Amino acid sequence: MRLTEFQELLHTEFGVARGDTLLNDHTVPELGGRTGAAAIAAGVDPRDVWRALCADFDVPRSRW
Repeated sequence: MRLTEFQELLHTEFGVARGDTLLNDHTVPELGGRTGAAAIAAGVDPRDVWRALCADFDVPRSRW
């Protein structure tokens, strides 16, 4: 998944402000206790970050 596609999904699902806050401030156990932004910077595929955020916030699987 491209980073631009990830950001579009994030902003569509959570809104721009909340999505950016979740990406930068919310630590995700599935990502090794890192934030989504830190995981992406470390080379984790944005799709994996998207799925982890969706799971943490109970987004219906149909939108993953």
